[in-house]
Amino acid sequence: MFDESDRTAVADAVTEMLTTGALTLGPWTERFEQAFAAEHGASHAVAVASGTAALEIVLRTVDVRDRDVVVPAVTFYATAAAVLHAGGRPVLADVDPATLALSPRTLEAALTPATAAVVLVHIGGLITPDVDGLRAVCDRRGIPLVEDAAHAHGSGYQGRTAGSFGLAGAFSFYPTKVTTSGEGGMILTESAELRDEARIYRDQGKGSFATNHHVRFGASWRMSELNAAVGTVHLRRLKEFVETRRRVAQRYDAALAALDGIRPIVEPAGCRSNYYKYVALLPPGVDRAVFKRAVAEEFGVRLSGEVYDLPLHQQPVFGPYRGAPLPVAEDVCARQVCLPVHSDMTEDETDQVIEAVSAVHGRLAG
Repeated sequence: MFDESDRTAVADAVTEMLTTGALTLGPWTERFEQAFAAEHGASHAVAVASGTAALEIVLRTVDVRDRDVVVPAVTFYATAAAVLHAGGRPVLADVDPATLALSPRTLEAALTPATAAVVLVHIGGLITPDVDGLRAVCDRRGIPLVEDAAHAHGSGYQGRTAGSFGLAGAFSFYPTKVTTSGEGGMILTESAELRDEARIYRDQGKGSFATNHHVRFGASWRMSELNAAVGTVHLRRLKEFVETRRRVAQRYDAALAALDGIRPIVEPAGCRSNYYKYVALLPPGVDRAVFKRAVAEEFGVRLSGEVYDLPLHQQPVFGPYRGAPLPVAEDVCARQVCLPVHSDMTEDETDQVIEAVSAVHGRLAG
């Protein structure tokens, strides 16, 4: 969502950079980094080409080569793919049904003597209240906790923001995210050493921008100035966007509380989700495809894609890393739906969704 003033600001920025000729690693990248770090209370930010690149760079700085990295089974392909690209082995773990995130129990069950790192994913923008417990497990083992915060712009827990609970947080600015740069990602960290390493990795592993002396096996992970300008402009509206989404979610919470059987993933005490996704679990036995088709055809409501409909250990590409069954992940992925939520959603649109979900649920679930 870019209003007229946003579009004007971006157009002015593009004119500026085309006039100066600074198209990569220039002043807009620095502005975006500073603004995003300030928004999340972080000391350092490094803008990169994607959220996947952000996560891989962090894992490369940790050096997970030929070692294990614990990843929740309920996450996007890229979380585990980044581990593999960084030279590690993903160990897929089950999740807590209340938050769709790792819990200390599921993490302990997945740790091995070769564990090099743990990736905590904030699904739908919700930071689990177990985050401090997860960090404690990692600290006891001397293992870094890395946050996959692709969904979690502006999310928080007990006054702290996403990206501040582990060694580093990796964010995505894909077009569907609460704030976007078109394409891009960001690393947040308190470590000046990790910041410096990330800057090297994002620019083909060069020791400095002006030389061709390569000191790391990096890649072309730079964010263009055009993307940085778009992200800087859009970020100014993050608080507004989050407040709109939270108002929608509060109305959904109240409506679903009156329905027997459908269970939303509710926000625990102390948590403040950005509601990138509003996730609810259908009752066992209700056919998700039939449910989604009915709300679309009968009420004109299209439910967005799940997060996610197939857990990682059942994805064909991760077959070699499939271990024991992960029953919670399998159950929640089979039953979850995401109710529409967007940053300029109206009360009438929210009412339309509530009417559709209530009617179809009542018929299908009896």
